[in-house]
Amino acid sequence: QAPLVESGGNWVQPGGSLTLSCQGSENTFGRCMMIWYRQAPGKGLELVSEIDANGMTHYQSSVKGRFTTVRDDVRKILILQMNELKIEDTATYICAALSHGCNAWGQGTQVTVST
Repeated sequence: QAPLVESGGNWVQPGGSLTLSCQGSENTFGRCMMIWYRQAPGKGLELVSEIDANGMTHYQSSVKGRFTTVRDDVRKILILQMNELKIEDTATYICAALSHGCNAWGQGTQVTVST
């Protein structure tokens, strides 16, 4: 079983909303920093949001106020709520568990924002 499995990616029109989920297995969550990255076609990996074990969050400036990330350590689920989506949000969204001895990655879920 993959350590992290994302779901929820889809096509949506500009201004729409999507909720991404990342289901973790053993060796994820706990003390791990849980992170959402994204990679647009032809571009590098870009940090979207991160949330530490205490629930402290950090967002990339372009998504601040539109995206919200939460974690449920009991069910080992990481959520990314995305509102007011823009065309430039189109990317493969990947979750990761890093820091404090953690190093796990998901395969990604595709988000496409277009008219």
